[in-house]
Amino acid sequence: MSDEAPEESSKSEDPSQKKLEDAHKKGDVAKSQEVTTWFMLLGSAAVFAMFAPSASASLMESLRVLMANSDQFELGGAAFGSFFNGLALSLLGIVLPPLAILSACAIASNLVQHRPLLSTEPITPKFSKVSPLAGFKRLFSGEALVNFGKGLAKIGIVSAVLFFTIWPERDRLDTMMTVDPRMILADFQEIGVKIFTAVLAVMTIIAMADFIYQRQKWWKRQMMTVQETREEYKSMEGDPKIKGRLRQLRQERSRSRMMAAVPNATVVITNPTHFAVALRYDKAMRAPICVAKGADAVALRIRTVATENNVPIVENPPLARALFSSVEVNDVIPGDHFKAVAEVIGFVMRLKSRTGWKAAK
Repeated sequence: MSDEAPEESSKSEDPSQKKLEDAHKKGDVAKSQEVTTWFMLLGSAAVFAMFAPSASASLMESLRVLMANSDQFELGGAAFGSFFNGLALSLLGIVLPPLAILSACAIASNLVQHRPLLSTEPITPKFSKVSPLAGFKRLFSGEALVNFGKGLAKIGIVSAVLFFTIWPERDRLDTMMTVDPRMILADFQEIGVKIFTAVLAVMTIIAMADFIYQRQKWWKRQMMTVQETREEYKSMEGDPKIKGRLRQLRQERSRSRMMAAVPNATVVITNPTHFAVALRYDKAMRAPICVAKGADAVALRIRTVATENNVPIVENPPLARALFSSVEVNDVIPGDHFKAVAEVIGFVMRLKSRTGWKAAK
């Protein structure tokens, strides 16, 4: 336990949604056995109140017929077999409804504590479950002592409730053996309902307290250290170094594609040194398109590629700055700059038509 204490104390961060989802998939959920016990008691009380009289009357009638006509049943005869087949069907009809109610209560006891799950993790063989040393540690752990104390307290409380419930009925219990069996059933049902009601009232408090305790213990177990939080963030969002490298590679590929488009540009408009914007236009296009743009070193590279491929370079600082800040690569230039760009492209077209273009400016 001393080895686990420092680790538990270092868990200062609330569990992430991913941590809670992983715990749920493994079957690690907040669950109180007392809540399950409460639901089963409730189901038993409902079964007792609804089915005890009719079931007892039906069973008593079947046994009465057997006792009254016992001399008519030949062992192994057809009448004997027919009677017991009917008795078996009667018992089955008596047992099935209570089983259905108790099964529904068992399912409800889990659904009120956590959402549905299907996991084989809790039943997966693990060495720690069969290890004598691990079993010894669990047997004498703080949790085992707490569970032992809770068990003793629950037994004591429930026993006291049963005593104070049954003690006022002691006179009636003494006379039960001397009255008609039908009256015994009525008295037994009345006392049974009182016992179930008293025990359920006490178990409600015990179940609520235990669920709160189990929920807090489960939440504390799911809490994370700062290091675990960082590692989970890295696993979900990616290592910042890797993300930075991938972003750099994407930028390099995008820049390579952009530079490959510069030789096909119609004109490059520059600042002259800080910005460069390459535009392409032909008569089939609705408006000029930006095929490349860059600042500083990228601008220098654009101008170098344009020069190497005889693409006209026009210095127009205001237009270069405006286009650089307002248009993205492969986008049509904004309408606000149509006139200025048209003048530049018109100038380039006229220059090419009169003299031809043999060198970049």
